[in-house]
Amino acid sequence: MPTPTCLLGGAGIEDRVVHGHDPDRFVEIGSLSKVFTGTVLAQLAKDEVIDLDTPLEECLEDVPAGTGITLRHLAEHTSGLPRLPVGTGGPPGDPYATFTEDALRTSLRELDRVATGRLGEAEYSNLGYAVLGYALTTVTGRPYQQLVDDLVLLPLGLEAGAVTALPPRERRLVPRGLFGRTRSLWTLTGPILPAGGLWATCRTLSDIVPGLLVERRLGPPALSWQRGSAITWHNGATRGSSVMAAAHDDGRWLVLHRLGPASATDTLARETLLAAPALDSGA
Repeated sequence: MPTPTCLLGGAGIEDRVVHGHDPDRFVEIGSLSKVFTGTVLAQLAKDEVIDLDTPLEECLEDVPAGTGITLRHLAEHTSGLPRLPVGTGGPPGDPYATFTEDALRTSLRELDRVATGRLGEAEYSNLGYAVLGYALTTVTGRPYQQLVDDLVLLPLGLEAGAVTALPPRERRLVPRGLFGRTRSLWTLTGPILPAGGLWATCRTLSDIVPGLLVERRLGPPALSWQRGSAITWHNGATRGSSVMAAAHDDGRWLVLHRLGPASATDTLARETLLAAPALDSGA
């Protein structure tokens, strides 16, 4: 069965919506959610509400003293925390179902023992972004959705809720399995939300990506973005849904979403962006 695909981009990239995809329906964006969490952090730091190098223990009372972990470490994946939350076995096919706020706070109290890597060394961590999101909501006293709305979406000229954890069910585009049945989704509405639980339409993402990476209307790209040779990017994947957002230093950009494996999405996005004609210096 052909994979539903939506590819939207800037100059030099041909928009494509094929095999039943819909750019105006909400899709899971997985770890691309980290970009919103990182941008919230950057805006709070710019407004001097917090400092990037604030020790985590000053934000969350459950964290033992002396871990050395700062908000910057969490945003840059250099906290030493593992990729997945500890002890989140969950039911088959849903790795985050048992990762509740109580489970998160238990991990915080044992953070010095939970860490599996060295502080300052890169180790991609979903747990780290769950902790970062929890710290941001605790320090500000504002729900995560409100932080995303007020500090990312509204400043970019978008409506509150245009990126959300709870889109209307009738507006969701989800993977389907045997006989067209809807496949079960991961539970991403708990404390893992800031690491990978947001939904957005491709149309909305195609407003956000150039706003953040090309026009840089909120300042330099947040620490959550990944950096390659001349390309700033981030991807995301859940169970059967995958996305890539990227921009070249010369202004080319794209958003690619597929109801299919992440590896193929990443490859297609890279090939498309690099194959697009380079923009001239006046563009």
